[in-house]
Amino acid sequence: MAAEEGKRADSQLFQLLSNLLHQVEALTNQEEVELRSKIEALLLEVTKVPSKSTHGLDELEIERELDKLSAKLDGVDEMISSAMAADPQVQSLLSGTAEVWMPFITANADERRNFTASIGADKPQVHEKRTN
Repeated sequence: MAAEEGKRADSQLFQLLSNLLHQVEALTNQEEVELRSKIEALLLEVTKVPSKSTHGLDELEIERELDKLSAKLDGVDEMISSAMAADPQVQSLLSGTAEVWMPFITANADERRNFTASIGADKPQVHEKRTN
């Protein structure tokens, strides 16, 4: 069940990143090819099925592997900072949504596990606007 929640959290995160990127591209009228390719590569890395040799990993080894993936994301902060400095609209968009995506991106294995567990406990309610 935790694996399903993790997949759902990953899916939500990458959907959010994709949506943010689309909004940035729409605001700037520029295609962000490099950033899009990095997001796609990260998605592939996160969703990659481990080789058979890793099936015997214990929990500590898995946490170490997750920490390695988190370390790969350290450059994301620098990339975001440079994008924010270059365009005030990007700064506004990313700043307004940072509380959603930044904690997950910068989390270590324990923090990520707690974050994923809290998603299952705090399912957001979607309110539809009705127009007459």
